Amino acid sequence: MQRRNFLKLAGASAFTPLFSQFASAAESATSSVPDSWARQFAQAEETSPWARAYHSASKDLAGTAEVTGRFPAAVHGALYRNGPAVHELGGQRYHHWFDGDGMIQRFAIGGSEVGHIGKIVRTDKYQAESAAGKRLFAAFGTSFPDALAPNSPDSLNVANTSVMALNGELLALWEGGSAYRMDPLTLQTRGTKVWRDDLAAVPFSAHPRTDPDGTLWNFGISMADDTMVLYQIGKTGNLLKADAIRIPQISMVHDFAVTDRHLVFLLPPLVFDLDKFRQGSSYLDSHVWRPELGMRVLVIDKNDWNKRQWTALPAGFLFHVGNAWEDAQGVIRIDYIRTEGPEILFQETRDIMRGRFMRSALHHIAQVRIDTASGKASQQLLAIDSEFPRIDPRLTGYRHQYLYHASDSQAGRPGFGAVARTNMESGKTDKFSYGAECIVEEHLFVPEPGSAAGAAGWLLGTSLDLKKGVTRLSCFASDRLADGPVAQATLPYALPLGLHGNFVKG
Repeated sequence: MQRRNFLKLAGASAFTPLFSQFASAAESATSSVPDSWARQFAQAEETSPWARAYHSASKDLAGTAEVTGRFPAAVHGALYRNGPAVHELGGQRYHHWFDGDGMIQRFAIGGSEVGHIGKIVRTDKYQAESAAGKRLFAAFGTSFPDALAPNSPDSLNVANTSVMALNGELLALWEGGSAYRMDPLTLQTRGTKVWRDDLAAVPFSAHPRTDPDGTLWNFGISMADDTMVLYQIGKTGNLLKADAIRIPQISMVHDFAVTDRHLVFLLPPLVFDLDKFRQGSSYLDSHVWRPELGMRVLVIDKNDWNKRQWTALPAGFLFHVGNAWEDAQGVIRIDYIRTEGPEILFQETRDIMRGRFMRSALHHIAQVRIDTASGKASQQLLAIDSEFPRIDPRLTGYRHQYLYHASDSQAGRPGFGAVARTNMESGKTDKFSYGAECIVEEHLFVPEPGSAAGAAGWLLGTSLDLKKGVTRLSCFASDRLADGPVAQATLPYALPLGLHGNFVKG
């Protein structure tokens, strides 16, 4: 695609007409409705211990953890995490968990010592609203009266979904706009990452995939004009290629996968309805569930983005993909976490913000087979409760045996209570239960230096102890989860429940 056409198709200026509608929709949606969510949540905190997971952060954090055991040398370094944290401002509370301004966590791990800092990402949006003492812009799932019209996707950027290190920089990632640059040591915000002038403020998703050779792949979605932007970035952080493609009735896509030859996208039938948006619905509520479309599967050749293949699976919803790989015959296997529908997006992650909870869906591992020769796809489900899947990162795009994930949904409260390892060939699961008083966050695999890809290593992750009101960092031998953690670091405070992170070796 020629550069001038790319600018027209994917540049931030293409979003401007939608932004004017964003402001008018926000005003019509809420100007006559008093907001009581902050009061409802405060009442819930008095009776529901799980509500502390969604308490709004008001300041940066720093502290030293109390360590039991000893963290192995393989995990000496920094664990970075990100998640929604600032949920309330000026007496108003966001109506969706995904709306909160992001806070980056840095756990500095060294044997028997663990230090922590947590800093709110100083996005342009956060700084403008903090100065005003109130929300200025509508958000993904929340509208406010008299909302200002944003002038680019980054006017709404909360930088709250994931974080990654790339060539000496730390990037805070969101779904709908730029990555934000952070200082890896101090977590000071350095401004937006601009890959190329015409890519300023163009969506850069929160789930990049990195090949074993260091090449990074990513995408961004513009629902309003059915556009997907693709990125290829070199191991030194230089942009190799970026282009935009049209996808009719594009879906809400949070994650994707790569093989050694292809990019693989699973598109659930949740599509944007511009008319609903114009009539005053929030951005989230302007999406419509269209199960008749099925789960569309898009396979794109890494070397030629014009070579695309479509197929379909039964309708279902997903946030996260585990991994994908393909054999010599061109058969792609991909696993993802599936629910029947999108209720978790519309119900659970909204109701928790006012202290309510009713489980809407079970999350199961789906194993997909895509035959690129015949153009057919099929899937089977493993009845294993799971979310936040991770693998040995050295196997990204290649055959893997183990999937590491959260497990054990808890009755009467959100989240999971266990960390697990599932053998994708036998279906057997090993796990460690943190107990009914803990909410388990994402755990990630850290290899033992010098070991072969796929060999046993270490599992590193956080959990929130609801009873004691503290956050813990735990480390497990990946092949002996049931033995419990080899080391734990307990902070003297609780962190806001987060989403995704990555480890950087020291």
